[in-house]
Amino acid sequence: MSQHIAVFGYGAVGQAVVDIALKQGHSVSVAQRSAPAILPAGATFVLCDVLDGEAVMRAADGASQIIVAIGFRYDSSTWKACWPRAMANLIEASAVHGARMIFIDNLYMYGPQSRPLKEDMPLSDFGVKPAVRSEVTRLWMAAAEAGRARITALRAPDFYGPRVGLSHIGDVGFGAVANGRAATLIVQPDMPHAFAYVPDIGRAVGTLLEAPDETYGQAWHVPCAPLLTPRHILELGAAAIGQKAKIRSVPLWMLPPAGLVSGFMREVAEMRFTFDRPYEVDSHKFARRFWGEATPFEIGAAETARSFVRTDAALAA
Repeated sequence: MSQHIAVFGYGAVGQAVVDIALKQGHSVSVAQRSAPAILPAGATFVLCDVLDGEAVMRAADGASQIIVAIGFRYDSSTWKACWPRAMANLIEASAVHGARMIFIDNLYMYGPQSRPLKEDMPLSDFGVKPAVRSEVTRLWMAAAEAGRARITALRAPDFYGPRVGLSHIGDVGFGAVANGRAATLIVQPDMPHAFAYVPDIGRAVGTLLEAPDETYGQAWHVPCAPLLTPRHILELGAAAIGQKAKIRSVPLWMLPPAGLVSGFMREVAEMRFTFDRPYEVDSHKFARRFWGEATPFEIGAAETARSFVRTDAALAA
């Protein structure tokens, strides 16, 4: 049945979600602070700042489902100020309009772990950014448990995919390899690490859009391919475009001192527990209920590398 879907945020994940929703036959509006350069046929734009409750309410008007694919500057003070406020506005719009909500989330709220991440792990208040993600999780879970709104979270680790630049292995990884340059990584190149393929995130959202209400009020992990190291993933992409992957990385011990002079490196240093050990996501819950066949890295890395070659060729034309 055709519905109207309001998608908040139009980055790489938001674009994948819009494409899936349109393929499912829904009408789609994209809500954010500035109009995208291009929107696919069938999608419209709504000016909206998620920190403005009235604007969020207007953007969600008429929607039967809301998809939250927003992001804020990677800065702890910004996250503390913006995430709870944005989530409160989105929850209120969902409740008032009776629209189901899918929150595309990360995995920070679990804090440091030494085993695969599962949805039933307790929320952590370790560090600023994980504590903020825990706070917003408590907000939407409380609203769902109270019956105010039908909300679910789709959680994903670091992601990658065609034309995805803002990723640990995006512009600095696949983009560099496509240009014959050395990839420069902050993540440790030889540490196994989970990455979600953006088209798989879009597919998972599409699945939840059509899922019954009983699947809401809880969190789900998006299926990910079996663990590989960033080096191996980039080598797969390099081989697909006839390149040899050259990789350099920032040693973990350099992050804290680098953070003294670089705000971004300071923020990364707080999250080093996500890449100083094997980082694995358990998505068996989603697989048991829906599907679990994530795109293999052999396919995803190859297509991602080719997309950067195509993009560079288009820019040079």
